Amino acid sequence: MYPAMRKLFFTDCRCAGDPPKTYEELFAKLDTNKDGKVDVSELKAGLAAMGIQTGKGAVQKIISSADKNKDDALDFNEFAKYLKEHEKKLRLTFKSLDKNKDGQVDYMEIQQSFADLGLEITKEDAKKILQSIDSDGTMSLDWNEWREHFLLNPATSLQEIIRYWKHSTVLDIGDSLTIPDEFTEEEKTTGLWWKQLISGAVAGAVSRTGTAPLDRMKVFMQVHASKSNKISLAGGFKQMLKEGGVTSLWRGNGINVLKIAPETAIKFMAYEQYKKLLASEQGKIQTHERFMAGSLAGATAQTAIYPMEVMKTRLTLRKTGQYSGMFDCAKKILQKEGVKAFYKGYVPNILGIIPYAGIDLAVYESLKNFWLSKYAKDTANPGVLVLLGCGTISSTCGQLASYPLALIRTRMQAQASLEGSEQLPMGRMVQKILEKDGFFGLYRGILPNFMKVIPAVSISYVVYENMRSSLGIQK
Repeated sequence: MYPAMRKLFFTDCRCAGDPPKTYEELFAKLDTNKDGKVDVSELKAGLAAMGIQTGKGAVQKIISSADKNKDDALDFNEFAKYLKEHEKKLRLTFKSLDKNKDGQVDYMEIQQSFADLGLEITKEDAKKILQSIDSDGTMSLDWNEWREHFLLNPATSLQEIIRYWKHSTVLDIGDSLTIPDEFTEEEKTTGLWWKQLISGAVAGAVSRTGTAPLDRMKVFMQVHASKSNKISLAGGFKQMLKEGGVTSLWRGNGINVLKIAPETAIKFMAYEQYKKLLASEQGKIQTHERFMAGSLAGATAQTAIYPMEVMKTRLTLRKTGQYSGMFDCAKKILQKEGVKAFYKGYVPNILGIIPYAGIDLAVYESLKNFWLSKYAKDTANPGVLVLLGCGTISSTCGQLASYPLALIRTRMQAQASLEGSEQLPMGRMVQKILEKDGFFGLYRGILPNFMKVIPAVSISYVVYENMRSSLGIQK
C-alpha cells in the first residue's frame, strides 16, 4: 500500500545533494546553452541531471504557467517570479500539514492529513512517507526541507490531491442532495472558493436547461404513468408537444435554475457550521462526521428552498394557460391551498437525503480508493474520464436508492393540482402504488432520469471548465 500512498500524497521530486541556494544559481545551472532562457528541453534535462524526477507533463506545466510573453521559454524574471509564487503556495500547504503550528511536520500530522482527505493509512505508512522527504533524519520536516523537496514541482501536493478527488459541484444531474464540496485553506484564503461555487452554479444552470425536456418527462411519468395508461417515452413526448408545442418541454426549467443559487449558498454555509459542531477535534473531520454534516446541510438547504421545489413540480406539470408565471403559480397555490401546500412531500424529500448522500459518498470513496490502490503510480491525478466516471456512477447509485422517495415526494407535491386526485399521506400513497402497479410502480420515470445523466454530466463538465478559465482558476 505504501508506494501508492506516497505517490498520492507526495509527488516524486527529490534533489540529490545540496540544492542551489539562490534562484540565480539554479537558473544558471538549467540554462545550458547560456542564451538567457530556459526552454522545456533544458528544464527537463537539467532537472534530471539534478536528480529531480518529474511527473508526466510537469515540465511543460511549469513553462506554460510562468511564460508570460508566450515564447515557450523562461527568462530569469519569469523563472524567479514563478518560484516566488510557487513558494507561497508551498508555504500554505506546509501550514495546512503543520496541525500544531510548531514549524515541524511529524508522521502523526501526515496521518491526520490523510484522514482529513477520507483516506486511512497506518502509522508505519505515514513514517515511510516522512522518511522519504526527511533529509536530516530527525523524523520531522521543517520548512526548508519541504521547500527544497517541492520547489521545482508544479504540484502543491495536499491542495492538489483534494482538488483532484473532492466530489465536485461540476457533476450536476438535476438533484442537489450530494455532500457539499470541501475547500482547502488555500482556496478559502485566496477567494477561489466563491469562484468554484459560481462555476458550479453556472454549469448546473446550463446542464439543467439542456436536459429539461427529459426532466419534464421524468416528472410527467412519475405523476401520470401507471399500468392502466402505459405512458411510454415517445407517447409522453407526443402528448406534451400536442398540448403545448416545443417550448412546453422546458416548463418548470426557470425555477429549477433559479433555485440553484440560494440552495448552493445555504448548503455551503450550513455545511461549514455543521462541520465545526460535529468535528470530534477542532479542525479535523472524519468521513462519518463529514457525511452527517453534509446530510444536515442538505436538509437545511432543502427546508429553506422547498417551496420552490413544490412550485417547480406544479409549473412542470401545468397545462397551457394554467399559470402565467412563477409569481402567479405561488399566488394561486397560496389562495387555494394555504401556506402548508408549499411543504407537501417534505417528509419523503428529507428522508431521501440519507440514502442518496450516503450511497453517493460511499460508492465514490470506494471507487476513488480502488483507483488509488491499483493505478496511482506516477500521479494522483486520475484524469477527466475517471473522475467523471466515478462521479456519474456514485450519483446514479444514490439516485437509484432514493428514487421511490423522490417519486412519492413528486406525487404529493402534484396531487392537489390534479382534477379528482385524492389527497393521500405518504404511507397510504406507497400502499396504493404497490397495490396498483407493484414494486416497479415506485420507479416510474426512471428511464428518462437515467437518460439525462450522461448529457447532464458532459454539459456540466464543459461549462464548468470554461467558467473556471474565465474566472482565472488554473486547472
